[in-house]
Amino acid sequence: MALVEIAPPAYDVVVDLRYATADNLTGQPIYRRSACYLHEDAAQALRRAMALAEPLGLRLHVFDAYRPPAAQWALWNHMPNSEFIADPRRGSHHSRGVAVDLTLAARDGRKLEMGTGFDAITPLSYHADTAVSHEAQRNRLLLLGLMSAAGWDFYSKEWWHYQLFQPRRYPLVEDGALAPPMM
Repeated sequence: MALVEIAPPAYDVVVDLRYATADNLTGQPIYRRSACYLHEDAAQALRRAMALAEPLGLRLHVFDAYRPPAAQWALWNHMPNSEFIADPRRGSHHSRGVAVDLTLAARDGRKLEMGTGFDAITPLSYHADTAVSHEAQRNRLLLLGLMSAAGWDFYSKEWWHYQLFQPRRYPLVEDGALAPPMM
């Protein structure tokens, strides 16, 4: 099983891995090395989503993809809330390389309004929350439509999270499988 690096120019996406910076829910970097990876099946689905977004003048803006199990533990230890953070004892779909956290951006880099920021631990982050603006609701539905048409499933409580269907059929991938590791 191979992880594929997701980076321009091979992938026309913005890579903004929040867990490699302090701009995340823990307030400190979790990844030592900022590199974006997905399982080859997920990388193909991401290419389909890119192809659907491009004629609309949009790009995908990736916040997270493959997440080493040690990083999942760091998130869980900071906030053990299974509604928003997968219990690392069960394994995160991110740690299988088959989940991606992302948003949509205009070609000029301006991110579309989604009502909350990435990793906002609030019911306002739910896909179907109607307390966010109509513009944010439209943009969430646009992202949902693009990702669904490209073969992704979604998590109802995080507008930014998408995963392949039947993610547990993919094994967990330890950080040591990468050279060099992320952690």
